[in-house]
Amino acid sequence: MRHPRRHLATFALALLLILTSVFMLERDRAGLVIRDFSVGVTPVTLYEQPGATGPAVVIAHGFAGSRQIMQAYSLRLAQAGYRVLAFDCEGHGRNPQPMRGDVTKIDGTTVFLVAEVRRVIAAARALPGVTGVSLLGHSMATDILVRAANQEAAAGHPVDAVVAISMFSQAVTATEPPRLLVISGEWEGGLRGFALNYLHQVDPTKGEGELAKAGPVARMAVVAPHVEHVGVLYSPTAVVAARDWLDATYHRASGGAVSSMGVWILVLLIGIVLAVHPLAVLQPKRADPAPVPVGRFLLASILPAVIVPVVLTRFRIDFLPVLVADYLMVHLACYGLLQITLLRGWRSLRAGLSLTPVVLFLIWGLGAFGIALDRYAASYWPSPERLVLIAVLALGTVPALIADAQLTEAGHAKLWRRVVGRFFLFGSFALAAALDFDRLMFLLIALPLLLLFFSVHGLMGRWIARRSGATVAGLGLGLCLAWVLGVCFPLFSP
Repeated sequence: MRHPRRHLATFALALLLILTSVFMLERDRAGLVIRDFSVGVTPVTLYEQPGATGPAVVIAHGFAGSRQIMQAYSLRLAQAGYRVLAFDCEGHGRNPQPMRGDVTKIDGTTVFLVAEVRRVIAAARALPGVTGVSLLGHSMATDILVRAANQEAAAGHPVDAVVAISMFSQAVTATEPPRLLVISGEWEGGLRGFALNYLHQVDPTKGEGELAKAGPVARMAVVAPHVEHVGVLYSPTAVVAARDWLDATYHRASGGAVSSMGVWILVLLIGIVLAVHPLAVLQPKRADPAPVPVGRFLLASILPAVIVPVVLTRFRIDFLPVLVADYLMVHLACYGLLQITLLRGWRSLRAGLSLTPVVLFLIWGLGAFGIALDRYAASYWPSPERLVLIAVLALGTVPALIADAQLTEAGHAKLWRRVVGRFFLFGSFALAAALDFDRLMFLLIALPLLLLFFSVHGLMGRWIARRSGATVAGLGLGLCLAWVLGVCFPLFSP
């Protein structure tokens, strides 16, 4: 092994980053009682201080989210003395109940999600010593929470306040909900416009950061600087604004600085990724693959990106209980198989297979990442319902990622080739969505997830590919991608 001291130093740095970030992230949980329970089939996590009484806050995530992604709010509000109930919506996280109804209609999926929120609200009210209930949610959940709050008020059990992050809802009126804080990221221009509209329903003269008040109705629109739709979930500005709004509602004074949980999650992931490099170089070195001629590279990049979506969108592919996952699997399978054929890569598959680095990749890419993400950022361990989904998705992700590894010459290709290859892969999904938007628009949601996957797992895969070959890296990456898609995509039952 060349440069053993450098590799040892790299591993030591990775370990330092991991331990430091875990220490900082665990500090936010210190002193809290955190326990899981169920409301019907809905998984709920209760965060509270020992022996806490007082107001409860029900927290709901957005589309393709989970309880874990809302922890910056859950933990900080619990540390401030609130009793926080965060839950997995139908079809998300570890909730075994798929989303039901038409997701495009108010009288479809929304009805079931509102009913689920109200069941969790009832559980919050039933906690010993609870003196009131407020709601906090992100993105998709904002509309659900507003409708649930309106129904609770109509039933004579009004909630005390609503905190809506990245909000859009047609259920907001000039009087309902009466106490509403809207938080938007600085880079969410359209949603900031909606937030101002809700504010101007009460007082047209008020702007962002100003309180609009008319009798019992109070509203404010707050902007979290330098963040977008996901970053707003970790913005200290946003967390403090939510806490202050609830404190004002209940005449409390929590105070205290709020650290950036998102930064430490990023440091933890960097440490996990960095640790793979010195582990990868321990593997036996295979001969470098022959360079792919430019003409063949362009043919293998462009032709599948055009043919696959044009052909597949002519057929109705609908056999999995997840929105567009069935189409995604078939698309990836056809894309990968055609690309391998164009690259003439079939002969190298069996000869290039070595299980040891594949196992290493899975232990690190699923095990280490799974422990970190599931505890601090996102649901990563699948419920039984999702295991079959992951297995089916692997039929598409494995050939697609093996083809990608061959196209990028087992990690040896120049940067422009790696960028071009992924550009056409992403473009093929965008083309499919454009050709059948009503049915395949949710493919566009997968694109940021794929970009994140290639940025993180793809880097680990490149290091392993340079030592162990394209087949090993592609197989490991394909299984990891199937897992990621299988745990992230919402389950759906028409």
